[in-house]
Amino acid sequence: MYHFMEVYVARHTKVVVEKGICYGQTNVALRETFLEEINQFKHRIPTHLDIVFSSPLQRCVQVAQTFSEEIITDKRLLEMDFGDWEMKAWSDIPLDEIQPWYDDFVFTKTPNGENFELLFLRLKSFLDELRTKDYQKVLIVTHAGIIRAIWAYLLETPLQNAFKIPIGFEEVFHFNLGKTPQEDIIIQKK
Repeated sequence: MYHFMEVYVARHTKVVVEKGICYGQTNVALRETFLEEINQFKHRIPTHLDIVFSSPLQRCVQVAQTFSEEIITDKRLLEMDFGDWEMKAWSDIPLDEIQPWYDDFVFTKTPNGENFELLFLRLKSFLDELRTKDYQKVLIVTHAGIIRAIWAYLLETPLQNAFKIPIGFEEVFHFNLGKTPQEDIIIQKK
């Protein structure tokens, strides 16, 4: 018998960080208008959810708490760890330091941080475990890097293609997670 769970994935709302700043795992604040921003997409997510998962970073937890009083934070849903680059302007990172990462972000780690493969492997561990549960409707509140990794996981595409997928703030997408990867189906991206 075919069994799947409906999974809704939402990226957090806009943050109080200037454009062009690297802020992967830094705990940055949401804009004061975050509740209004959530109301712009809340209707795309069911009111009855079996469980809500969130990245432990405050920008995701605050959004998740508007959907459920009980949320489960999971470190595997954290954004990429940019290490020494956290809270630096991308343009201030020396070219000789950043170019190797630009050339191969999948396998090149950021200084004292991680690479995209490590992010993908922790996301894969999370989804492989989620696949074994009996939830019907799940919400995951997370970050753009994790959402790109989810797309790569579902589509089984090479990781170097993940950044071809634009992921905006407040974006929601919906997929069915089957008992096996062959049963996974992407429903919508809004």
